[in-house]
Amino acid sequence: MNPQSLEALLDLLANGTAHRGEDLARALGISRAAVWKKIEALRALGVELEGRAGTGYALARRLERLDEIAIRAALAPSTRARLRQLRIVAVTASTNADLNAEADALASGSVLLAEAQTAGRGRRGRSWASPFAAGFLGSLFWRFECGLADLAGLSLAVGIALAEAWRAHGVEVQVKWPNDLWIGDRKLAGVLIEAGGEFHGPSHVVVGLGLNLALPATLRTSLDQPVTDLDANLASPMSRNAAVAVCLDALFVALTAFEREGLAPFIARWPAVDALAGRTVDVVEAQRRWHGQACGIDERGRLRVRSGDRLQHVDAGEISIRLA
Repeated sequence: MNPQSLEALLDLLANGTAHRGEDLARALGISRAAVWKKIEALRALGVELEGRAGTGYALARRLERLDEIAIRAALAPSTRARLRQLRIVAVTASTNADLNAEADALASGSVLLAEAQTAGRGRRGRSWASPFAAGFLGSLFWRFECGLADLAGLSLAVGIALAEAWRAHGVEVQVKWPNDLWIGDRKLAGVLIEAGGEFHGPSHVVVGLGLNLALPATLRTSLDQPVTDLDANLASPMSRNAAVAVCLDALFVALTAFEREGLAPFIARWPAVDALAGRTVDVVEAQRRWHGQACGIDERGRLRVRSGDRLQHVDAGEISIRLA
């Protein structure tokens, strides 16, 4: 369904009062059956809507839509100086896929944000649940003079910068190696970085971020892992557009620092945000599964895991906390 037509319906519902189907149909110039289809399309995108007998349809919770002016006003001056483009769309399949398709023409520092994604992905191709207007969904495009070989550890730097940004707001965010954001063993956000270019340079990356701000209760119970959101952890509610600006500031800080100095300045900051430190973890690499005690990272950003009397270094793999 056309996202623009859904936006028109959302605009009518935005005042928080109930609207009868016939009134919505008249305002939109469509049939009541078409209104019902749009209502169901919004529900499929994760919009919580109540159907009240005799009074009509109403939003179950207020939605704060993305606003370019509000986001730009909340950004740090250093971010605004490097932000080349900020686009906002209602619905897309994947902001990472969109920016990758435009990579040849994009300027470094270009951002694409979405209210919802229909095919958002996490690491290893997993889907990322993204209800409409419930958090940060977007991607940032960045060019590097260095080659692909020098981008190792970038995901770690991004995770550290994001965790530090939210800690500055009083939220005890940690990083599950390499870049998932956790609060108390519950997932808050995921990062997906896709790189292109030449081995020896130049290169580019698309950094995708999905962060939960206010998850619908129905979604919390349907996911296959423990999740959390910022609303449940902030001392007082934060504007969604302000939260988006916090994330963008952190991403620009991380990429600017990595561009200048690589991973080195981030290594010493890892212990303060390490969610796995000292814990027994399961490691899955290719066809091998083993476990050991997580012991921080090395100078290349690899996870150190002590298994028996051996200290092993994990470049890539599935890491989970061993429960028994």
